[in-house]
Amino acid sequence: MDIALPELPFPLRTYGPDGHWAHEDGVLSGWAGPRQDRFVTPTGEALDPASDAPRLLGAPEGDFQLIARVTVGFNASFDAGALYVHVGERAWAKLCLEYSPNAATVCTVVTRGHSDDANSFTVNGSSVWLRLSRTGRALAFHASRDGERWTFVRLFTLGDEKETSDALVGFMTQSPLGGGCVVTYDHLEFRPQWPDDLRDGS
Repeated sequence: MDIALPELPFPLRTYGPDGHWAHEDGVLSGWAGPRQDRFVTPTGEALDPASDAPRLLGAPEGDFQLIARVTVGFNASFDAGALYVHVGERAWAKLCLEYSPNAATVCTVVTRGHSDDANSFTVNGSSVWLRLSRTGRALAFHASRDGERWTFVRLFTLGDEKETSDALVGFMTQSPLGGGCVVTYDHLEFRPQWPDDLRDGS
């Protein structure tokens, strides 16, 4: 199913399990079902080919910043809403607001064959602003408690410049241990440029 959001200059398509995606009055909502997640454990266990989570993705052109305030209806540890970037089946990353496991936490997962997992900072309540940016082969994650001052979270690559220019980006929901959760994204914004400075709070 394709979804066009007026805030974004590119169409979005659903991937993975049904996320019951909907958009109304500037608010995008999605739902993760029980035990849905995308994570390729680095500790040696085989990948479960059925492991997947609802995603709503599209392919913007050129440099950009994708911004949203993410609110998660936390019910269980590791319930999360995320901004997501996909270069290949084993080359993708997510910037999450996650219940991890005793507080709402900004965390990142970058998967290059297997996934890493890193927590950044905790937030009060169940909402935070997230930002995903791209220039050339470089990708960056930022987060903000107020949507004004941004904390640098991560700078990384997932492939060469051609692969990264074709990346799919957008939204993901997950509930790896729980019975499901609802995630909303509002204050959606698309900026057609890379941030001027990754570390000065802008």
